Amino acid sequence: MRIISKRSLRECWTRHREAEQALRAWFHEIQHLEWRSSAEVKRSFPSADILPGNRVVFNIKGNHYRLIASIHYNTGILFVRFVGTHTEYDQVDATTI
Repeated sequence: MRIISKRSLRECWTRHREAEQALRAWFHEIQHLEWRSSAEVKRSFPSADILPGNRVVFNIKGNHYRLIASIHYNTGILFVRFVGTHTEYDQVDATTI
């Protein structure tokens, strides 16, 4: 997958240093995958939540952090829409962010 944008991940781990290793690991794993459907996402990440509109919520670092992505399966592009703590996640609408 082509990931847009790593900058969002960097901004999160700058604010939350303890998240850096987990976010880097997530990034490196995702960039080597080529998903064509949400079912393939679930096979790779069983704890991921599939939302309407090709949105996926990933649990990062034992669910201490959440990452919302919009995935364009036809082009192989994953857009990072949000990354933050679980508390920050509770303040956004994952289906519209």
